[in-house]
Amino acid sequence: MLRIIQTGNSIPFSFIVDPSSEFEPGQCAQLTTSGNQIVCGVSDGLIPIGIIDDFKTRAFTASAWNETRIVPADGILNSANKYVSTADIRADLDNPNVIPGSFTSTVTVTLNTRNGVITFPAGTELNYDSTSSGTPDSIRTFVSYRYQIPNVIGDDSTAGSGRVTIWFQRFIAETDIYETNQTYPLNCNLFVSEVGLLTSRQPTDKHPAVAICIAPPSPTFGTLQFLWL
Repeated sequence: MLRIIQTGNSIPFSFIVDPSSEFEPGQCAQLTTSGNQIVCGVSDGLIPIGIIDDFKTRAFTASAWNETRIVPADGILNSANKYVSTADIRADLDNPNVIPGSFTSTVTVTLNTRNGVITFPAGTELNYDSTSSGTPDSIRTFVSYRYQIPNVIGDDSTAGSGRVTIWFQRFIAETDIYETNQTYPLNCNLFVSEVGLLTSRQPTDKHPAVAICIAPPSPTFGTLQFLWL
């Protein structure tokens, strides 16, 4: 998803689409060649030219940001005088079909990406007191991830024209397509990942900053708002 908030005097431009590429609105674009033709596809982060405002994909994705999971657990004191769980405990995420590599958790868990199930292994420290008794009785974690939207097949908005729309001049926008395994402080520089996603991570010192985060994602609004430079 891409929502343009403020464009000033800028207007988008269209390029001939790379027939081998797949993308969604909010990913970053880059020019390349196909035979003797200059075409536009997904950026690898090195020479991004703008933000894609078309879709050409087999499946749509979205982001979940700081999803909270609290699970009750029986605890025993370990040698460090900490309460830890006595058995593996499972919890369901809000969404299945998690995209590998996009998942992050504040507590160590194992993840079943297809079913969207996380497991807290036995020995996980209890870190939450649900009854305010002074003794922890639960495990709480905050997770973020990207996932494929179920029952929504992909589509190709470039099929008729063979061209892809790119926003490339200074503008303000928001998207739910970004690297969810990073943090996004206010006013941090944004780069482009190896697969065309906005990220606060600079893959290498050769990857330029392309935008500034002006509204970080939150549990209520999982979109990243940015100023494209």
